[in-house]
Amino acid sequence: MTKTKKITNSVDTAKRSSKGKSLARTKARSGWVFISPFLIGFFLIYLPMIVESLQFSFHKIKIMGGGGYQLIPVGWENYEYALFKDTQFVKTLAGSIGQLIFNVPAIVVFSLFVAVLLNQKMRGRAIFRAVFFIPVIVSTGIIEWIDLQDQMAENAGEMNGAGPGISASTGGEEETGNGLISMMDVRNLFGNMAVGTELVSYVIEIVNEVYNIVNKSGVQMLIFLSGLQSISPAIYESCQMDGATGWETFWKITFPMISPMILVNAVYTVIDSFTSQDNQMMAFIKTIYEGPDGTVRATAMAWIYFLVVILVLLVVAAIMGGYVFYQRRDT
Repeated sequence: MTKTKKITNSVDTAKRSSKGKSLARTKARSGWVFISPFLIGFFLIYLPMIVESLQFSFHKIKIMGGGGYQLIPVGWENYEYALFKDTQFVKTLAGSIGQLIFNVPAIVVFSLFVAVLLNQKMRGRAIFRAVFFIPVIVSTGIIEWIDLQDQMAENAGEMNGAGPGISASTGGEEETGNGLISMMDVRNLFGNMAVGTELVSYVIEIVNEVYNIVNKSGVQMLIFLSGLQSISPAIYESCQMDGATGWETFWKITFPMISPMILVNAVYTVIDSFTSQDNQMMAFIKTIYEGPDGTVRATAMAWIYFLVVILVLLVVAAIMGGYVFYQRRDT
């Protein structure tokens, strides 16, 4: 009887493992089906374009009489021009990275703060969520194009001597929406505190850029909300029974549980900041593209920029990867 039971148990275990493996295979096949449109489009459309752009970056284009063109190999000449001969490329790239260092912490912290507030039980919670996501919708498409045109007109006004924050078309003293506070205001606020000038400057920039921060925080806020709602309420109930305060609950439970979402939002914010239309590096590459020999030089600059983005993403993932907590689930 004992041997029979052992054989029966082993057969049942084998059946369960085979069912588990077949279910895993089914899920894997379903995943491939879902991503197949992207894979088809990537290999048929995007991959040939990527190969062609990489080929252009190592060549010079010679326009033929019949309307065609000929590629003349020049090796690393276009890359050397971008790094050593063009005086603005490295400067603009450094400025873009500096703006990224400012934007990513501000956007991630703000979106996390808003998501924690909107995750609380209150009346009209859905309305508040929609209100915070409206700037994301408004700042896309034609509205974003109009905003960029206004910004370009304002910069042109400053170059023509109208002064910062003053409209060149009217000649008036119209202040921009970002000039909310000044260095003196923050110094008065932090009057008796031992706060360095670097922190004061950072706070000023955050407040003055609050419009852009809110516009770029909508997607991150939704990701944080989905992460917060995935935390079991039983965990919070047990914390309350143990007498934990809200501050302790946030740092011991909420923050570790949504740390994977922090990493995802940091990566998303880096990519979004590097590829947005108002990014100064993207605008600079577009300007080079429209100039003489612009196609090959702009392509080389774009590939350098792409490698810098990949490097920044690896650094962000390496720094934050050690602090990410992944909850293990029993299979």
